[in-house]
Amino acid sequence: MSEGERKLGIWEKYLTLWVAVCIGVGIGIGKAFPQLSANLGELEVANVSIPIAICLFLMIYPIMVQIDFGQVIKSGKTPKPIAATLIANWGIKPFTMAALGSLFMFGVFKNFLTPESAQSYQAGIILLGVAPCTAMVLMWSYLAKGNMAHTLIMTAINSLTMVALYAPLARLLLGISGIVVPWQTVAFSVAIYIVIPLIAGLFTRRRALATMGLEGFTSRFVPKLRIVSIVALLATLIILFAMQGKVLVEQPAVVGMIAIPIFINIILVFAVAFGIAKLMRLPYEDAAPTAIIAGSNHFEVAIAVATTLFGLASGAALATVVGVLTEVPFMLFLVWLCRRTKGLFFHKE
Repeated sequence: MSEGERKLGIWEKYLTLWVAVCIGVGIGIGKAFPQLSANLGELEVANVSIPIAICLFLMIYPIMVQIDFGQVIKSGKTPKPIAATLIANWGIKPFTMAALGSLFMFGVFKNFLTPESAQSYQAGIILLGVAPCTAMVLMWSYLAKGNMAHTLIMTAINSLTMVALYAPLARLLLGISGIVVPWQTVAFSVAIYIVIPLIAGLFTRRRALATMGLEGFTSRFVPKLRIVSIVALLATLIILFAMQGKVLVEQPAVVGMIAIPIFINIILVFAVAFGIAKLMRLPYEDAAPTAIIAGSNHFEVAIAVATTLFGLASGAALATVVGVLTEVPFMLFLVWLCRRTKGLFFHKE
């Protein structure tokens, strides 16, 4: 076992612990240095945080280097995983999210919320449900040992599909007009999370294979890349909770009420997508990213639309921020579920 593999084992084995520590560190930094958190929050382009974008690039780029781009072309010609992902993301998830949000905001928690607050939180929950999948699913699929080529294809397809379907579905479920797709947010996030890491990863992979061969690339280079991805994930957590963690401290009950329907919907859609993958007889390597992609949300788009429609201080914007804070813990739980249930599927050779 190489030194890189040993370190990777330590990082992966105790990842849950590292995540908990980083969440605590982030909240502590946010409380101790509120001005620093405010300054970090102001560093954004098209509603995409620059510090988060840098961390996500460092998280995704090492994964792109490890992708065999011949498999990307092959995955693009396989219709079943693509169909399963599109069904889960656009035919199921927005509607179950809206239904669960309504159940909890106007039913379970109606005695704890004003009608105006419930309506505002529900709007934010819907905007999250209609915005599927960020490039962060590349990390979740990677940790679940899924087919990275399929994950990359579906992340790109979801980004393109969102341009056409986001506004109509949001209008339908919110019952209001004037919803505009935040083109700049979509374009910038696709560029910084997919296109640039993809191009950089392709050139790095070719260069590394040419200079050290497949054996050296696999045994020496790849373990170091894996560590970079995980460290970038943990840095992302610290920055996220430094910027937004005050919401947890100041309004823990509201955060909990909003997080519950989001979490239940993630589990529900994950299970449905896994079931569809099983019925389609997909291998685990394709089933895992299909289910993980179904559970993820493009929180930058949701935040951009919520602040445009309802204002930065609205309950809708707060609900989308809760989506940001819960994204990593919830998705790591899905990774755990994938690994625990992989025996239900056959595996590729």
